[in-house]
Amino acid sequence: MAQTAHLVGMSTQLLQVLACPTGGDSRFSDWHRHPFQAPRGDPHLEPINTYCRINDRLYHSRHSVYTGWVPKIWTDTIETHRRAVQEAAIGATAQLVAEHGLLSVTMSQIAEKAGIGRATLYKYFPDVEAVLHAWHERQISAHFAQLAQARDKASTPSTRLEAVMRAYALIAHESHEHRGTELAAVLHRGQEKVRAHQHLHAMIRDLVAEAVQASDLRDDVSPDELATYCLHALAAASALPSQAAVHRLVDVTMAGLQAPG
Repeated sequence: MAQTAHLVGMSTQLLQVLACPTGGDSRFSDWHRHPFQAPRGDPHLEPINTYCRINDRLYHSRHSVYTGWVPKIWTDTIETHRRAVQEAAIGATAQLVAEHGLLSVTMSQIAEKAGIGRATLYKYFPDVEAVLHAWHERQISAHFAQLAQARDKASTPSTRLEAVMRAYALIAHESHEHRGTELAAVLHRGQEKVRAHQHLHAMIRDLVAEAVQASDLRDDVSPDELATYCLHALAAASALPSQAAVHRLVDVTMAGLQAPG
């Protein structure tokens, strides 16, 4: 009889829970945090426990803060973390390659030097070569930023062209140590070099066209062809012994663009 009375009392509480859209009446306002539960082990009362557990899950699914939308502060933090991990891995790889050579670098070494776990590293890069290509893309972006900055500081079409050519020649001169190495062999297999060359050619061509239109340069050769001449000439900067020689190369190249006469 006592058990029956206890069951009736619990059933009454359960009905109060079900009647309230927030999971209970005022006495059960925190029900979703402390859900009603009957003593375990009694087969007569277990159905009530089961229902309470189900209703608790339903309540959280309806009232949970997370509904598939991630607050901006979370997404920003995740993106910042992602960039930080990638930058650490790229920087560590470049340093290891410079110290030990490409063939001796492993993903374990990269993870250790970058201060990240191997599993985290593999989330972003499948192998060492992928990290190197990411580093190369970063270098290319930085170089184009340099060229754009040099261009924007000049005031006339011809001086803009000269500034970009001078900046590009110096970049080629400073990066000459990578040529002929195993690192260059890996980096130049990808499409980054092709896209970078196309972008650079278009930049030089457009600057030449502006200077031709301003009557600063010769107009008997197309800007596209002149841009090709310029890039081939400036490629020699990688083999020159000094920056002074690089500047002389640019002077000679600019002289060849002048109108005959």
